[in-house]
Amino acid sequence: MPTYEYKCLECDHRFEVFQSMTADLLTECESCGGKVKRLIGTGAGIIFKGSGFYETDYRSAGYQESAKKDKQGTEISAKADKPKGSKTDDSGKKATKKKSSTENKKT
Repeated sequence: MPTYEYKCLECDHRFEVFQSMTADLLTECESCGGKVKRLIGTGAGIIFKGSGFYETDYRSAGYQESAKKDKQGTEISAKADKPKGSKTDDSGKKATKKKSSTENKKT
C-alpha cells in the first residue's frame, strides 16, 4: 500500500497516511479539522541492476571496478563447479576426437 501526503488548506499542516489505492481520499485535517488536499508524491526509489541504465553504466570508477571483480568472481566459481576430467566444450557437449581421412583408410 502506498503512502499519501496531505496538506491542510487552513492551517498548512502536512501529514502522511498509509492507505490503500482504492480507499477514499481524506477530507479533514487531523489537527484542526479543516479541508485537506492530497499532494502529488515522488514515488518510491528505483534500483537499477544490470547494464544499460544510467545508474549502473555511469557510476564512479571505484564502483565499476568492484562490479567487474564481482562479475569475474561469479564466472570463476561457475567454472570451478564443472567436474574435473570431463572434456566438454563451452556448450556443455562432450568433446570428440575426429579421425582424419588417412586414419579411416588404414582401418
